Amino acid sequence: MPIIELVFYTFGTVLTLSALSVITSRNPIYSVLFLVLSFFSAACIWLLLEAEFLAITLVLVYVGAVMVLFLFVIMMLDLNLEKLKSGFARYLPVGILVALAMAAQLFILIWARGTRAQVLEYTSSDERGNTRMLGELLYSEYLYPFEIAGFILLVAIVAAISLTHRRRPETKYQDPAIQSRIRRDERVRLVRMDSEGEGS
Repeated sequence: MPIIELVFYTFGTVLTLSALSVITSRNPIYSVLFLVLSFFSAACIWLLLEAEFLAITLVLVYVGAVMVLFLFVIMMLDLNLEKLKSGFARYLPVGILVALAMAAQLFILIWARGTRAQVLEYTSSDERGNTRMLGELLYSEYLYPFEIAGFILLVAIVAAISLTHRRRPETKYQDPAIQSRIRRDERVRLVRMDSEGEGS
């Protein structure tokens, strides 16, 4: 078996195991760490397949935004932040393991790309880059599915904000109608004080 295919199957195995760890872990912090490893492994596979644009998009968008997603989960589930902060040292070994796995994959990827081998053998007479070809297909043939996906993501963002700002007994909120009906006598109390000249 060629080296490049061995590297490909190694990344695929890491991706599969980390994805299983995301859904089987009881701790949400462990799930997020394994989710980052899953996205990074998928990006490495895209790089092996010479789809650099998809790989960097996966890293920048998903790996970069997964912590924001985790913050949304904390806000919606009302997790105890003090308890999470107190157990920070507990999560350090898993974090170090995920970081080492990502670093190892990166070095293996650099070494495998240096061999100039390809996972998929293909011949293309088109000298345009894959980023330009992807953009032309995305905004011409697949324009409507792209717009529908953007609309679905917009609905998901609105739903997440609505769930986060739902009214709960301990939540403080403002009512502009009540604020506009307020009168001066209800908020301002005038106190008469003697000046220094009158008291002396």
